[in-house]
Amino acid sequence: MNNIYGVTLKNEGKIYYFNGEELEIEKLAYVIVETEKGLQYGKVINKIEPEHVKIPVEEMKKILRKASDEDYNKYLKNLKDAEKCLKKSREIVKELELDMKMLDANYTLDRKQLLFNFIADERIDFRELAKKLASIYKTRIELRQIGARDKARTICGIGQCGRTLCCSTFLSHIDSVSMNMAKNQNIALNPSKINGQCGRLLCCLTYEDEEYTKCQEGMPSVGQTVKTDSGKGKVISVDVLNRKYKVLIDENTIKEIVLDNE
Repeated sequence: MNNIYGVTLKNEGKIYYFNGEELEIEKLAYVIVETEKGLQYGKVINKIEPEHVKIPVEEMKKILRKASDEDYNKYLKNLKDAEKCLKKSREIVKELELDMKMLDANYTLDRKQLLFNFIADERIDFRELAKKLASIYKTRIELRQIGARDKARTICGIGQCGRTLCCSTFLSHIDSVSMNMAKNQNIALNPSKINGQCGRLLCCLTYEDEEYTKCQEGMPSVGQTVKTDSGKGKVISVDVLNRKYKVLIDENTIKEIVLDNE
């Protein structure tokens, strides 16, 4: 029997799936999991049937056990120590005059690895930095350059909707977002309207794109010449979701056409 659980390794972070085997674990319980980087402290988000996960069960990493008080205390100590490591790394970056910004630092639960995330406009030669950090903390050091979206997820903030950023709250996977999605939804292509805090296209453009694409089937574009019962005319406005549009037949006649909603 294989119980598959979705686990996040950071608060509101990406969900990873682990094989809990015969363990029965309640939602929001804390667990210890094995990863490629070492042991990690995580929180169970959901339970899912094996057939609904793309990764074969035999390839999944395992949930070793439910977290104990000792694990929790070790996790808290790692968080505190990681903050000190982050501060020290920033000092070294300044000494080495590297054009990069250190965002966060995280220990694995067993402290076999110390991971730093950073942002930079270009590729950075951080070998000297890694060497200095390894000599200080006596563990494996990993430095990972992240993109604008990951930076926004890490830092968090408030979006133009007035709510906390989606990527920092419930999005466990960020889908590809394209300019066509904004065009499909008839949104003004103004960067201040369609870009998020990260400077990239808003993640929420993907939420309704499928419905807009479906509703646009058979709909004309604004400016297109179409035939109507009253004669030929020019499309002057389109209401995609209600599947209707207005046609200017002549200088004084406007006819509204409603399409089948099926």
